[in-house]
Amino acid sequence: MDESPQSVHNYFVDEAGDTTLFSRRGKILVGTPGCSHVFMLGLALIPDPEGVATKLSQLRVELLAEPYFRGVPSMQPESRKTAICFHAKDDVQEVRREVFKLIGTFGVRMFVAIRRKASLAEIGVQARQRGAKAMIGPDQLYDDLVKRIFKQRLHLADRNEIVFARRGKSARVAALAAAIVRAKQNFAKQHSSRARDIPTTINAQYPSESAGLQVVDYYLWAIQRMFERREDRFFNLLQSDYRLIMDLDDRRRKSYGEWYDQSNCLTLEKMKAL
Repeated sequence: MDESPQSVHNYFVDEAGDTTLFSRRGKILVGTPGCSHVFMLGLALIPDPEGVATKLSQLRVELLAEPYFRGVPSMQPESRKTAICFHAKDDVQEVRREVFKLIGTFGVRMFVAIRRKASLAEIGVQARQRGAKAMIGPDQLYDDLVKRIFKQRLHLADRNEIVFARRGKSARVAALAAAIVRAKQNFAKQHSSRARDIPTTINAQYPSESAGLQVVDYYLWAIQRMFERREDRFFNLLQSDYRLIMDLDDRRRKSYGEWYDQSNCLTLEKMKAL
């Protein structure tokens, strides 16, 4: 008898915003030019990564062949931007529109965890006042969000394939694997009857190596614009694909933050102002 095919969940993870809180002299920099108000981690579950890669590659070839884009700097190979891979921040408006139209057809399920940096800075100030020598660093913040965002996701298939966007020159695969293990453990503590130790493969790649990471980048860019600039038109294009948004520092109603899903969609009116 043939074995039944295994279900595989393909996850792609990237970040948006920066982790800078203080200057070297201890001044809070959150919200100043070049320093974001929020730091967020995005997780995309993509049903057909190979198909996504093919379609994005075809779109890029078509756009690069158009005379309209011939003189656009980001479309030149030497710029190593749109000519190499799609990146919402670098892509010109006309390219961005085409990418948004295409990725809305991929059946992506998007999960986002958000930290408000003003709250993190306040925690840091309080730590200093207590005489604490160390505060949460960029890697610890990132790994904590990895643990949170994967907590409910790792028992749902027969195998998990996770691709993280490389952060700088370091892949940090061991640290990320440890965060995934903690996510599994935290889920098992609360849901022992549903917990399963599913085989999970972890890789770190650059966006130019992974179409899935280019997709995550666009979803994150859209929601980042909403938080940083209160501009929701890009978010609204893909709103139905955002399955969970955890605004962890909006504690107006709940101590663990405000969670938005399909039954409680995020809107500018609901969102706590920065």
